[in-house]
Amino acid sequence: MSNPFLTKVFHFNAAHQYGHDDWSSEKNWEVFGPDSKVHGHNYILEVMVTAAVNPETGFMVDLDELKDIVKKYVIDILDHSQFEIEVDWFKDKQPSTENLVKFIWTQIDQRLKPV
Repeated sequence: MSNPFLTKVFHFNAAHQYGHDDWSSEKNWEVFGPDSKVHGHNYILEVMVTAAVNPETGFMVDLDELKDIVKKYVIDILDHSQFEIEVDWFKDKQPSTENLVKFIWTQIDQRLKPV
């Protein structure tokens, strides 16, 4: 039997702005359109985990620990931020959804442990 999957859902609000400082406003608008202006989103983050179920506990992950890790290392950092300005990881990166996912993964990957 394959391992089950478990998904926890989290919410946060954040703003960002696409662009390159060394480009003109016109070029930033041409490439990024209205996203070249500061704008915000109401994000829904789904964290899915999978592992073997521990036969002694019946768990694959400590859900309280998962929630604490995501809150401390993701939500508390990103919520109500303009993350390309306030989060050092984004200093040399576009604040794209793809980079946001990469950032979140770096924040939680090594901290999650099976039970």
